[in-house]
Amino acid sequence: MPNNPLRYSMLISRKIGTDWIRDLEELRRLEEFADDEGFREEWCRVKLDNKDRLASHIQKVAGIEVDPNTLFDMQVKRIHEYKRQHLNVLHIIALYVRIKAVADVINSDPDVRGRLKVVFFPDFNVKNGQKIYPAAELSEQISTAGKEASGTGNMKFALNGALTIGTLDGANVEIREEVGAENFYLFGLTAAQVEKAISSGYSPSAIYASNQLLREVIELIRGGHFSPKEPALFRPLVDTLMDHDEYLLFADFQSYIDCQDEVGKAYRDKGRWTRMSILNTARMGKFSSDRAIREYCDDIWKAKPVKVDMTGTVEWSLKKRGTGEPNPWAERGL
Repeated sequence: MPNNPLRYSMLISRKIGTDWIRDLEELRRLEEFADDEGFREEWCRVKLDNKDRLASHIQKVAGIEVDPNTLFDMQVKRIHEYKRQHLNVLHIIALYVRIKAVADVINSDPDVRGRLKVVFFPDFNVKNGQKIYPAAELSEQISTAGKEASGTGNMKFALNGALTIGTLDGANVEIREEVGAENFYLFGLTAAQVEKAISSGYSPSAIYASNQLLREVIELIRGGHFSPKEPALFRPLVDTLMDHDEYLLFADFQSYIDCQDEVGKAYRDKGRWTRMSILNTARMGKFSSDRAIREYCDDIWKAKPVKVDMTGTVEWSLKKRGTGEPNPWAERGL
């Protein structure tokens, strides 16, 4: 598990040995420990350590303090409309509306700060990914169904024990099949339903008119609540959603909100959440690049494997890496 070689990998290897490093299907053996209370506690400690590490880095690069004891809900995507980062933002604002309403009712000070933090992590790259993927607890895979070719970020998140909230799009379909529908948070229209909605004359303004929470969220944006120095800054975005909404944010909005509510309920049950996290990792063997390459060799290239002696490299990596001791296999490129 290259995203976190010295934490999750060591815990897993202590429990099931190191064969999984060469054959990712061996991770299935973790399933028998999903109900083991002691293993769950270790799993949670590793996740919390990773969250602490990422929180420290966020403080350093973004100047924002985040609480490692809260749910780390992450979306790692290039900016594009079909990736629907703006649907994620609509949910964040919906949470803001709800929290603020509660605070008003109980006459409390505006303590939204302790309940909700939003971080735009700068300069995403492989090095930063090594901190982000292992710390994630919820993976946002929310593109419009039928628009995503495949995607591999969702695989990295799930392999590192994050649960997925997503549509039936791209590799989400196969991930859900592998980890089990009960360990995947599904929402939104299917690709067929998206096509039908568009061909039937999809009307985002009608959905806006019928959904009070959506109206509150949109009016906060339209009114410049989040851009007080430039009140009209986001109006073109709102106008586009109201008039066209090419990627059907409004159509999926309520389903997404309801699904996020289910995530929140599950997260409060630590045992249940940890069990689902372990099973996500355990059932990701199918997505090994080794399997994909092996199938290419067998079915397309007709190439035969060449045996390479790797004896000792795994054991050295797990025991000695980070100690400063030189790697005796380095000259061999291992």
